[in-house]
Amino acid sequence: MRMPAGGSAAIRRLAQMVSVVVGIAVVNFFLLHLAPGDAAQVLAGEAGSATPEYIAALRAQFGLDQPLGVQFAKYLAKVLTLDLGFSVRQGLPVAQLILDRLGPTLLLMGASLGFAVLAGGALGFVAARHAGRPLDTAISALALLFYATPVFWIGVMLIVVFSVWLDWLPVGGMAEIGTGRTGLAHLGDVLRHLVLPALTLALYYLAIYTRLTRAAMLEAYGQDYVRTAVAKGVRPRRIAYRHVLRNALLPVVTQLGLQLGAILGGAVLVETVFAWPGLGRLAFEALFQRDLNLLLGILLCSSVVVVLANLAVDLLYAVLDPRTARA
Repeated sequence: MRMPAGGSAAIRRLAQMVSVVVGIAVVNFFLLHLAPGDAAQVLAGEAGSATPEYIAALRAQFGLDQPLGVQFAKYLAKVLTLDLGFSVRQGLPVAQLILDRLGPTLLLMGASLGFAVLAGGALGFVAARHAGRPLDTAISALALLFYATPVFWIGVMLIVVFSVWLDWLPVGGMAEIGTGRTGLAHLGDVLRHLVLPALTLALYYLAIYTRLTRAAMLEAYGQDYVRTAVAKGVRPRRIAYRHVLRNALLPVVTQLGLQLGAILGGAVLVETVFAWPGLGRLAFEALFQRDLNLLLGILLCSSVVVVLANLAVDLLYAVLDPRTARA
């Protein structure tokens, strides 16, 4: 019995996703373990007992004295059973630590990406509708400014203006500690803390989507189907929304899938600057503490998030362009 084309495509996509995640896990494992230093040396140094005997005992306790191939075999066996091990520094399961921090990171990424795509798409649309005019020039200049400014500097400027000078928004953490807020009050507190880090991460990508949408729309305006619609007397507003914008969204969606990993990487810097309790900040701490189990778990979880998000982007692309679903 022959499998339907849609079913075979789904199986191929699932196989690709699994192979990508496993490949990333293998590369991360060997890169981190081949780097100098480990958690035993860090713990011994902090304890003030960095003698060779003490370090050797710690390495034996954590299994770091075993050959690298044996360590990898044990790590892969645990991963296949969804066991990410324990954090040698915090003494807690890696999966628990990741789950505690995953929500804030997804909230930060979702807010940043949503704002960048919507606002950038709207600005690009307006710029394309007024191409060559002062409004187009102003929007393009603003996008270039955001694109050329380092993310950390944007964060510092937002802190200075909105937190120090105006005192409108909080600058650190995810919520006020010890206030006892619940329900809508707690939600409002979280949203106030979210504004500055989300805006910091979003402005760079807003510039990209502004310029990309503008360029895609200007290209679409030159297509035959648009000229045909103009010749038939279709109103310019209807042409822009029904014909041009829909096709201009295709490269935007493609770029969205390509940038998900970069956005997750940018979250590390933003979470560190704003003390946002997410995976990025946890990874930063694990890196300096040489907590390899925790760092490997974070990298593996991040790769799964990016792969699943790319799958969602592919499905969205198929909705916008049904020809890709039939291919």
